[in-house]
Amino acid sequence: MTKEENNILVEETKLSEQEQQRRDKLKALQLEGKDPFDVYKVEVTHNSSEVKENHEALEGVLIKTAGRLMRKRVQGKAGFSDIHDREGKLQLYIKLDNVGEEKLKFFKTLDLGDWISVEGHVFITKTGEVSLEVKSFELIAKALKPLPDKWHGLVDTDIRYRQREVDLIVNPDVKDKMIKRTRIISAIRRYLDERGYLEVETPILSPVAGGAAARPFTTHHNALDIDMYLRIATELYLKRLIVGGFEKVYDMGKNFRNEGVSYKHNPEFTMIELYEAYSDYNDMMDLTEDLVSTVAQEVLGTMKITYQETEIDLTPPWRRVSMADIVKEETGIDFNNITLEEAHAAAKK
Repeated sequence: MTKEENNILVEETKLSEQEQQRRDKLKALQLEGKDPFDVYKVEVTHNSSEVKENHEALEGVLIKTAGRLMRKRVQGKAGFSDIHDREGKLQLYIKLDNVGEEKLKFFKTLDLGDWISVEGHVFITKTGEVSLEVKSFELIAKALKPLPDKWHGLVDTDIRYRQREVDLIVNPDVKDKMIKRTRIISAIRRYLDERGYLEVETPILSPVAGGAAARPFTTHHNALDIDMYLRIATELYLKRLIVGGFEKVYDMGKNFRNEGVSYKHNPEFTMIELYEAYSDYNDMMDLTEDLVSTVAQEVLGTMKITYQETEIDLTPPWRRVSMADIVKEETGIDFNNITLEEAHAAAKK
């Protein structure tokens, strides 16, 4: 037995019963010349959200859509199923009279997680749910691993972080956060671009680690035979651009700090820095206040958000207070009239 054959054998012995069944189904399809991993264009005329929002106008229109099979309840000659796409869930109604005996039998063999394309017409169920009456369907990709149990979900934090694709499938709130993050980034760029800021790309590899007090990641440049550092901040290069004559610049990208890891801190993170000539910190406060409130309204449709069960109103104007004043307000300590010894004693409390 060759090394490659042995590796395949070892891999197959690790398969669970469900995984083996799914692979057996895949092999059977391939032997029939129906490989679900063949690459071809899938026509999609409407996503799930468009179908539900415009169902009245779509009456009688042949809908073509696709998604991941997430629920299947088909018994006898008919049944309901759900597919999920990027916008959400769409219920399907499939019956023998529409698809035929062979296709209905095949549909019953599909596994949760499989990707299918469907064609059909919109209708409203007796319970009032917008659904699609399936006229035809195709398996377009086979899921070879089962999804986490729907009742227990995926709750192990380590697995969620290491298998983000599974986390996105079974935890809709995670997917929603990622979509909002993308829209927030786009809105920030649009806001700054419309106000004359120039987005630039500063070096990620740098001969010096500067711009912040943090431990850098070190690497080696073979051609130059020198050690270099992944950037810990974009500050220094942005300031050089201001010196060079640019009046408004910003960089939104990855920074790297070789320090602790926690739920709130990751060594690789996205940060935005911007600089503007002829302005002071009051102008930056004005810009920050307007940017955050404008982006919140655009992405969320409101300036009121909830964080850790606390409602925060982002509507301008925001309260502005100096560090010395807020320390005095919260602790009673007047930072401007305290000795060094008194400060040390207060810090130890």
